[in-house]
Amino acid sequence: MYKALFFDIDGTLVPFGHTEPQPEVLAALEAVQRRGVKVFIATGRQMSWITNLGTLRPDGYVTVNGNVVLEADGRTMIFCNTIDAGDMDRLTDYAARPDALPLMAVPPTGQIVQSRPEGPLVKRVRQYIDFPYVPVTDFSTLRGCPIAQLMVFGTEEERRRSGIFDSVLTHCDPTSWNPYFCDVIPRGCDKAVGIDRMIERHGIALSETMAFGDGGNDIAMLAHAGMGVAMGNAANEVKRSAGYVTDEVSRDGVVAALKHFGLL
Repeated sequence: MYKALFFDIDGTLVPFGHTEPQPEVLAALEAVQRRGVKVFIATGRQMSWITNLGTLRPDGYVTVNGNVVLEADGRTMIFCNTIDAGDMDRLTDYAARPDALPLMAVPPTGQIVQSRPEGPLVKRVRQYIDFPYVPVTDFSTLRGCPIAQLMVFGTEEERRRSGIFDSVLTHCDPTSWNPYFCDVIPRGCDKAVGIDRMIERHGIALSETMAFGDGGNDIAMLAHAGMGVAMGNAANEVKRSAGYVTDEVSRDGVVAALKHFGLL
């Protein structure tokens, strides 16, 4: 019944604090692929930051929350969506303010950059989710450059108080899977859109898809796929968007779900 499986990485395939999926999960996904079922990644990470899949060889990648969709080689682009130019102009002005929150910009290809020297919060988050060091650049140089996603650091209250989404990034939506930063994507594009672009490429019906996730940025795809599977460690809001709730990532919840649906 299911021909394509889409997996978030952090908190779904890989427990937080780990550097790759657990052996049982890797073995299960490889077994599923041998049966002819395609295994895709659907993540907030940019391709250069997908370093924690171990031996898994996905059939394609939905990256930066659906804004960049890539073939299995990780280079050939199927779909690309970018931040509104007016929003980027306002953001470059905002980034120069002394009270600006720390920012990162994610181009569709190339190197991710941040707006200021790394402080304790950014360093802690980066190490927690095993991201490499991000170089600092003057955000004024980003005017006119395509940017697929932004990251705004700070607590939810700090982000709300800053007004960045009321007066700067007015054509964007924040989506969060960590309490200390949010991904910012163009309004109207999310992992569900990325899934649609991928299955269109491969001639697979939406009813033949299954998506796995645990974070707020997974809600759209869990509600959209033929079957949405929320991890046991997901928040209640995420679980409510899914058709099935499996065990926690640390207890091989992916394997349990694959067995439940007869894919293993």
